[in-house]
This record gives sequence, structure tokens and C-alpha cells, in this order.
Amino acid sequence: MEPQLSSCLSIEAEDEISRHPCYNEEAHRFFARMHIPVAPACNIQCHYCNRKFDCVNESRPGVVSEVLTPAQAEQKVKGVAAQLMQLSVVGIAGPGDPLANPEVTFDTFERVKNHVPDVSLCLSTNGLTLYRHIDEIVSLGIRHVTITINAIDPDVGREIYPWVFDEGVRYEGREAAELLISRQLQGLELLAARGILVKVNSVMIPGINDQHLPAVSKRVKELGAALHNVTPLIIAPGSQYERDGRKAPRPKELNNLQEILGRDGMKVMRHCRQCRADAIGLLGQDRNQDFVLEKMEADPVVNEEARAQFQMELDSKIRQRMKAKQLKQSSLQEGGHTTRVAVSTRGGDKVNQHFGHATEFLIYDTDGVNVKLLGVRKIQAYCHGKADCNGDKDATLKEICSILSDCRILLCSGIGDAPRAILNKTGILPLVRKGGIEDMILESVKYSSYFENMNISKG
Repeated sequence: MEPQLSSCLSIEAEDEISRHPCYNEEAHRFFARMHIPVAPACNIQCHYCNRKFDCVNESRPGVVSEVLTPAQAEQKVKGVAAQLMQLSVVGIAGPGDPLANPEVTFDTFERVKNHVPDVSLCLSTNGLTLYRHIDEIVSLGIRHVTITINAIDPDVGREIYPWVFDEGVRYEGREAAELLISRQLQGLELLAARGILVKVNSVMIPGINDQHLPAVSKRVKELGAALHNVTPLIIAPGSQYERDGRKAPRPKELNNLQEILGRDGMKVMRHCRQCRADAIGLLGQDRNQDFVLEKMEADPVVNEEARAQFQMELDSKIRQRMKAKQLKQSSLQEGGHTTRVAVSTRGGDKVNQHFGHATEFLIYDTDGVNVKLLGVRKIQAYCHGKADCNGDKDATLKEICSILSDCRILLCSGIGDAPRAILNKTGILPLVRKGGIEDMILESVKYSSYFENMNISKG
């Protein structure tokens, strides 16, 4: 069984993650995050990356619609906090590296701390210069830091990072990877020693580091990391990996790796959406376009009392969910009979999205009593929202069927006759449901089992 995060943390630390949607799987169903794009410069190059600042339709780290100044970021955070009562975390994750832009990064954090003090501050970095900023991180009250560590062996790292740049010197090849890795591990150890909760992100790159990541997980756990998030490779257009013809890992490969890491004692994050650096809202529900800076008030008023009351109500909902789960007093057993279910959702812990509009599915296993989240699988949307739905829909549907081939049921709020027929033909039962994800999963499994038994008896 995968360890619970609470078994590794103090009561104080548990309280700190109770409203953090990345560190806490339950929290991500109710609490929102906001990424502030104030840091455009980057001091390393990754073979999978080709950052673009102006593509609103791409959803991957390093992509934003605009870069803000600290003053603009302050205005926008206040505007979002005034409207989005469940906003609990404000982070800086790019679009470059926040610590390659330390002045604007820490200026922005200072402004957020002063004007919206009830949110948690979160920083994401490649770790190259992290060791230089430990005191600033601690003094500002930044309690959550994510470090992207893709390798601890320089010979593996050299296949990921062609160069790093530090203090006017450009390092290349193995030397670059060796410097970056040493700095990442040093920064992680220093943060953990100061009581900062550290999440390590790793990109799973088939043929490069997929066999190496268990060693990464073991090492970062030894140094004090609280959580490991392994995400599938997303190959940016125009990147070196695209030119090399590299492919993302299959969902089964990623799931198998996550299971290995969990058995080795590390808490593994499974609900990551690989968010843009300007994402706003619940995980899986990016509302950045609802909060355009030009349409916001010049000096929004944040009602701290109303926010506190609203978030206390969300805390109560989470406690009720956890209590209900504990009362079941059972768990998914290794080797037992389980059903795998794909869910189309716009967020809010509900089945509430049409199949044709989905760009990802949440994948769950259930034994009919308990429900376990396995992860997130990205897809190309079957319908692009146009009247004629341009594009090769047959090829898209074939790819979706392949990605979901191990799933028995697909839950969505609506689906057309053509994709329904094809999914049925491939052994995936599409069911139209609306409601809470776990309730709908359990209901649908009973429904599926009933008709399977009916067919058996008729046969």
C-alpha cells in the first residue's frame, strides 16, 4: 500500500497542506490555486521545452498569455481573491524560472503576503540557484517549494539538459548536468532542514530516465522531500525532443512507475494537471481567461471574513468525506477484482463534462466499495467547439480508445452516437451521468455488473 502523507508529517505540517490542492488530493477537489506569471527568464535549457508566452490554447508548464509586473500581479491576485473565495494558494512557477528572476519574484511574494495574507505562498524552481535564496524563502513565509529533479546521475542528466547558465558562465553536457543536480539536491536538503515542505517534480522520459526515476525518488526522500510528482513527458513544438522523434510514456508505463515509487515509501502525487504558469482555479479547471487584468478593478477589495467563512465550510466538507471513507474500513486489495473507470470532468469533483470537450480524463480503480485515483490522462479533444468540428475525428477517437484501452467504463455528461458506438465496440462502456465523481463511479459499476450478469444468465 502507498503510504499516507500524514504518516510522514507533523500535525502542524498536515494543517499546512490541508488547503493545498497539489499536496493534498482531497483539497484539490475544493480549493483553488493561482499561478502568477512574473518570471520570464530561465537559466537552463531542457530538451523537451520550447517556451511560448502567447498561446492561450496550450496547457503545459512554461506557457502563459502575458507576463505581469509585480504591481500588476498584486492587482490581479487581489481581484481573484475577491471573487474566488476558494483561492487558497498563490504560486510563482514561471514562465521561466522564478529564481532566475529573483527580484520580481520576491517583490511579488511580498506584495501578496501584505495584501492577501490568508493564502499560502508556493514557489516552483529548477533549483539551480535555490541554495542562495533559502533565507528569503523562509523570511517571506513561503512554506511550499517544488523542485523539478529529472535525474541524480549526470550521465542521465546530460541527455535532458544541453546547458545551464550561472553567474555569467555557460556550462554544457555532463558538466552542466552535474552542476544542476548538485545544486538541486543541496537546495532540497537546506529547505527540509528549515521545515519547508518540498515537492519534487520529475518528467518521465522514455528511454532517458524512466528506469532511473526510482533512484531519484529514493534519494530525494532521504533528503527530506515530502511528495514526488512524476508527470508524463509533454514535448513542446520545436523542441529538441520533437526533432528527435521522442514519444510520451504510455499511461500504463506511468502508472506502473508510480506504483513502484509508492511501494518504496514515497508519497506520490497522482492528480497533477501539468498546469500553465498562469493557471487560475481548481486543478483541471483553468479560469485564467475569466480574470483578465484589464477588466479588473484598480484596487479590488478582499473580504477576509467572507473568505475565511467560505473556506471553513470547505474544510468541513473535506472532513465529512474523509470520515465517510474511514467508516468503510476496507481498501483496494492487490490482485483483487477491480474496475477501471475514466471520468470526464471540468472540476469541482463532479462528472460534468461532455465527452467531445474533454482534453483529459481522470482514471480511477474501484472494487465496488472504495475508489482510488490512479492519475490523469491527457488527450486531444474529440470536438473543438466549431459547428463542423474540423479535424480528423476518426484518428482522434482511435487515439482516445487506445489511451483508455484498460478502462471498462467512461463517465461523462454527454456523448454523441458515433463515439458511443466506437467506444462500446472497443470494450469501453460510455455512461452519461451527472454528479459527484465517486458516487457516480460506484453507481455505474453496480449498473455495469447488473447488465453483465443479465447477459450471462440469458446466455
